[in-house]
Amino acid sequence: MSSASAARPAALLPSEGEGGGLPLSERSWRVTLVVHHVVFTVLVGVAAVDAAVEESGSRQALLLVALGVLAVAYVGVGGPALASRDDRRAAVYLAVLVAVVAVLAWVLPELLFLLFLAFPQVWFLVSGLDAGVRWTLALGAAAVTGPMVHWAQGTEPFDLQTLVGLGFSLAMGAWVFSVLEHSEQRAELIRELESTRSELADLHHQQGMVAERERLAREVHDTLAQGYTSIVVLAQTAAAALPGDPAAAGERLAVIEEVARENLAEARAMVAAFAPVALDSATLVEALQRLAERFGRETGTATRVDTAALGGVGPALSRTEEIVLLRGAQEALANVRRHASASAVVLRVTRTGSGGNAQVSVHVEDDGVGFDPAVSVGVGLAGLRDRAQEVGGDVDVRSAPGEGTRVTVRVPVR
Repeated sequence: MSSASAARPAALLPSEGEGGGLPLSERSWRVTLVVHHVVFTVLVGVAAVDAAVEESGSRQALLLVALGVLAVAYVGVGGPALASRDDRRAAVYLAVLVAVVAVLAWVLPELLFLLFLAFPQVWFLVSGLDAGVRWTLALGAAAVTGPMVHWAQGTEPFDLQTLVGLGFSLAMGAWVFSVLEHSEQRAELIRELESTRSELADLHHQQGMVAERERLAREVHDTLAQGYTSIVVLAQTAAAALPGDPAAAGERLAVIEEVARENLAEARAMVAAFAPVALDSATLVEALQRLAERFGRETGTATRVDTAALGGVGPALSRTEEIVLLRGAQEALANVRRHASASAVVLRVTRTGSGGNAQVSVHVEDDGVGFDPAVSVGVGLAGLRDRAQEVGGDVDVRSAPGEGTRVTVRVPVR
């Protein structure tokens, strides 16, 4: 639909089903119609009185008949065309209007004050700029033909007011349609922006779902999966020790129960979107000490926590940053259990830098078989790097075959 046709009814009429574009609301348009009907009735009534006073005989009758035809046409087709936006009715009424103006201009030019009503009616009724210009020119021609003939015959002076009104009407109509075109373009832009906003909202929702799935996958890997791995290993060692060493088997079963309970608590915390259970009512250092103690009991590996570099002062971290460091230690110890064949492990907590450059790090060092980090990248370490990057931290892995491994997780101190 072109912008001109979309701007129906010239100047003010709001388009059905379209928002944000046109100057008048439906209620304002109804008020405008009532005012227009009143003005039409008053002006045609005044013209009829003037015709009855100024003329007599056949000239008077012709004027009154013309005004009567105009009134009937307005009631029958003109008014309904304004309300219903019917182009055919509008064309019929405008043809009658041009004919009546021609009669009035020929018989009694003084009645051309009705052009004050006629010119705006054209722009209220037409559906486009071209049609408005054509009907305005036709109306102007009908209004000036009679007076020009009388002026040529020397019977009456020619009044330029009609031509001035014609020019003003053309200029006003062109301006109004220009405003409406820009208004429609603005409405289209608003619709496009709303559509884009809706698409962006859907995209953000999908990205949020993906990010949440990735977060849950990391949580499951760092907690439940590692816990179940421990349970499997402990169950195997308990089964192996059961015939010859019931005490050792009992110890393994006790650790299995402990790990299972912690896994259950982690699952509940995950469902409730809480922080890790290990950090409930505990500092980061205390959580790391419990983690190291349990790891030593599970694996029989000598494990200790070194906090000497902190100088007895706990790291000032947010809960999110503490979670990153704790998960880093859990992931590193899980890799020691699975791959390192280590005899000793040290968890070291350090703080470096000052002010805005301060960092807290957790280092997990083992004396195991080591590996080449360039060719062996685990899913757990990749997820740990993602988690650290979310808080502005990083992960460093240093190892070589036969030389043990050191995993360092750093986070900034805010």
